[in-house]
Amino acid sequence: MSAPIGVFDSGYGGLTILKELKKQLPQYDYIYLGDNARAPYGTRSFETVYQYTLEAVKWFFDQGCELVILACNTASAKALRNIQQLDLPNIAPGKRVLGVIRPSSEVLGTFSKTGHVGIMATVGTVQSDSYLMEMAKFFPKVNVHQQACPMWVPLIENGEYNQPGADYFVKSYLDQLFSQSKDIDSILLACTHYPLLEAKIQAYLPKGVKIISQGNIVAASLSQYLDNHPEIAEKCSQKGQLQFFTTDNAETFEKQASAFFGQKVEAKHTDLA
Repeated sequence: MSAPIGVFDSGYGGLTILKELKKQLPQYDYIYLGDNARAPYGTRSFETVYQYTLEAVKWFFDQGCELVILACNTASAKALRNIQQLDLPNIAPGKRVLGVIRPSSEVLGTFSKTGHVGIMATVGTVQSDSYLMEMAKFFPKVNVHQQACPMWVPLIENGEYNQPGADYFVKSYLDQLFSQSKDIDSILLACTHYPLLEAKIQAYLPKGVKIISQGNIVAASLSQYLDNHPEIAEKCSQKGQLQFFTTDNAETFEKQASAFFGQKVEAKHTDLA
């Protein structure tokens, strides 16, 4: 029996990933879940993020999903390894849960000529050092500079990302990043919310510095994964359908989601705990 591919985020940011998945792999069905009632995850403890993410993964499994994408850097950093190694063997050994940090790390070093890359992320993702560990595997000679941006997600989720007030926090975090190294020539937006700030980020970047968003990278990685694992691909339904769920108010979700997904969506409320 086939089922949609699950796409999870703490809030709206994962919709920027889903948008690219739909663009590159339009034949598949997707079911999106935003845990908006408990967002943001970026400042929460490892144990809390792990517990919340595991509840979401189990919810997807209850919907029949064989494959779940954690389209959230914080969840990928704080929960994915435990879920893959400790939980899946016991609760669903045939199902798969993937994240966004590894596919991003596999290609990030290829964008840099100077060997210095920047990571703009939530506090939780930075504290996990997940990017430092993954980049060391794939690009041991590349210098990775991390910068936490705790105000960016609240600005975005409250619709302030286009307002003048956002400029201060964009410039402030970029200044802090480049104070670590003037040689940074590539910046990964390591939070799926951050593409909505891309225009403002670009305005304050030194000339020639590249911004890298994760949507294209994750979509290309998933395409390759499904090609390499036909036993998983055949369990994923292909009718080009989309479903959206939120743990918070569905009408509020619908109003905000279009800014991330690029088109109107219809959402339903669901409970996890």
